[in-house]
Order: sequence, then C-alpha cells, then structure tokens
Amino acid sequence: MSSSITSATYLAPAPASPLWQRARQFSSATLQVVALSALWLLAAWMQARWHVPIPASLLGLLLLAALLFAGVVKTGWIRQGANWLLGEMLLFFVPAVLAVVNHPELLHSQGWRVCTVIGLSTVAVMVVTAFVVDQVYRVELMLARRRSNRHV
Repeated sequence: MSSSITSATYLAPAPASPLWQRARQFSSATLQVVALSALWLLAAWMQARWHVPIPASLLGLLLLAALLFAGVVKTGWIRQGANWLLGEMLLFFVPAVLAVVNHPELLHSQGWRVCTVIGLSTVAVMVVTAFVVDQVYRVELMLARRRSNRHV
C-alpha cells in the first residue's frame, strides 16, 4: 500500500450528489422560512392578545432580535431562509403596486404626497441604517481592541 494513501481515505463517506445537496438546502431553507413564519404568527397572536400598539411584523422582528442577542437562536439556523425571503422581497410588494394601478385617481389627487412620503422614508431608512452600521462598527472595533489588549 502506498504511503500517501491512509486508512482515513477508505473510511471517508462518498461525496453527496449535487441533487441531494440542493434538496437538502431547499428543505433547510423551507424549514427556516416556516420557523420565521411561526415567529411572526406568535407575534401576531401576542399583539392581538395583549393589544400591543405596534404591528405584529415589528414585534416579531424585535422578538427575533432578542432571541438572536440572547443566543437562543443562532444566525446559521435562519440564514438560508432569511436570505431567500430577502431575495424574493420584491414579490411581497406586488399587491401594493397592483392597488396603486387599480386606483389611478388616488395617484392623480394624492400622488405628490405619496411620492414625498416614499422619498422621505427612503432617505430616513438610509440615514438610520448608516448610523446604526457606524455605531456597530465602532463597538466592534472597541471590543477587538479590548481583546487584543488582554493578550498583550
């Protein structure tokens, strides 16, 4: 037996077929989307039950953030499902676009207000996102400096 071939080579499992890997990824992403949907349903139930004055979608997002920060849910457990939902987000806006198309009189009478709100809210989201990313980056730098100072 050649010295370059070890016994571990013979014990290694055969690589999975690409079809099997894709089926596994699909089932994993589907399960993650179901879990995220269940969290939203829980938030909707909580909002209706306790008359919380914020939308169920925002309550679910806060619930998910709390679970992530507490370490109860790991990002790897929801990454594929969340990426799929984000990738297909445009489909979730189709009903809103169809509502605008079905009611052109709304655009004629209130179009400038709608466009102003869309523009201002887009700018607000961009500014808040930039601020949050900057603050998180600063905290990460501070934590990295602390870790590097401990090892010195």
